[in-house]
Amino acid sequence: MSELSEGPGRSGAAEEGAAWSGRAGAQAFAAVEAATDWLLGYPFVLRALAADGIGAGKVLVDYGCGPGKVADHAARVLGARVLGADTSPEMLELARASATAVAGYHLVENGRVTDLPDGCADAVMCNHVLASLPTEDALLGVFTEIRRLLRPGAPFVLLTTDPACAGTEYASLRIGEPGEVYAPGDEVTVRLRRTDGSWQRMRNHAWPVTVYPALLERAGFRDVVRHRPSVDEALTVADPDLVASRPWSAERAGPPLVITKARAAS
Repeated sequence: MSELSEGPGRSGAAEEGAAWSGRAGAQAFAAVEAATDWLLGYPFVLRALAADGIGAGKVLVDYGCGPGKVADHAARVLGARVLGADTSPEMLELARASATAVAGYHLVENGRVTDLPDGCADAVMCNHVLASLPTEDALLGVFTEIRRLLRPGAPFVLLTTDPACAGTEYASLRIGEPGEVYAPGDEVTVRLRRTDGSWQRMRNHAWPVTVYPALLERAGFRDVVRHRPSVDEALTVADPDLVASRPWSAERAGPPLVITKARAAS
């Protein structure tokens, strides 16, 4: 996969390499605005975790924590002991420097989170990781590792975009091209707005939300449920200043984010 830039002062040239790879990729990801995610995604992930009693005295793993913004927010809001995990040493370096409320960080090597034993977590969240994976086997591998980390009965909360919303211009992202239909695993270009108003283009993979339940069950999960948050719900969950900052017309017409929640089987 590769990252492409566009906008003021950008050449539009591709930077070859894995998605968000290396120091430049980590810094690019840290500069993403993610307004739509902070409206319809992350607050609902935290609400789902809180509903399961994830708070003080509990261990929450953020699998694919990136530069640690969401992990840090979760630690402060929930009061849980949050551990970040990522495949990128550069992402973890950024997270250690900025996400001060997070208890610790772990590298994912060869599909396994280093230094974390089986059943160590009371919950795991995974936000926007699966779109970087090219095959169902890769998805299954991530789910299997997350199941290893969880104690029996513990919740797993997954945040993903829905490729069925392809082509719609949301406040901070666009998934794919207008009029295109993407089969499972197809390459799809996602545009993400940066904090400076320019756009980052990422080549990801389209995974319909209907793919996840069967893979989760194969990995040792049960009680799989889905929820698509709406702007009306966000009025009582998201930051009020963020809610008031935009009309959110596209998000109201077709919310693009889906929360999938499952429970580790005994």
